[in-house]
Amino acid sequence: MKITDFLNVKGIKLDLASTDKEGVLQELVDILAEVKDIGDKKSILRALIERENLGSTGIGQGIAIPHGKTDKVDGLVAVLGVSRKGVNFEALDGEPVYILFLLVAPKDTAGPHLKALAQISRLLRDSYFCELVRRCKTPKEVFDLIGKEENRKS
Repeated sequence: MKITDFLNVKGIKLDLASTDKEGVLQELVDILAEVKDIGDKKSILRALIERENLGSTGIGQGIAIPHGKTDKVDGLVAVLGVSRKGVNFEALDGEPVYILFLLVAPKDTAGPHLKALAQISRLLRDSYFCELVRRCKTPKEVFDLIGKEENRKS
């Protein structure tokens, strides 16, 4: 399984407008709804906020991987947002978040969801790679960069 299998170029937005956690989650869910039929956007947003209430998915170094489950999708789906201003995401290191990778999985799955989270985490742990993502000018550049990185590591 590769990230490019469940991330669509149309699901990449390079200039998120929101600067707070709930606003950016709403923005990411809106992008997700444009890429995939997810039914009720409010229920997915609620699931994401409930997950955030357990502990921030802002993992530090300018990165957040918000994730949740819903019975409205039949497989993994992801969107990626880049904030130029930074988002107050209550990250573990207290720093603003610039790269947000939203992952939504079917409710009754654990394996693929956890594998995807691990892959995304591995990819974003590379600070040079994250810097390259932030420099990209188009969603296609980001998508191609992810694909190239995945091929290099496989």
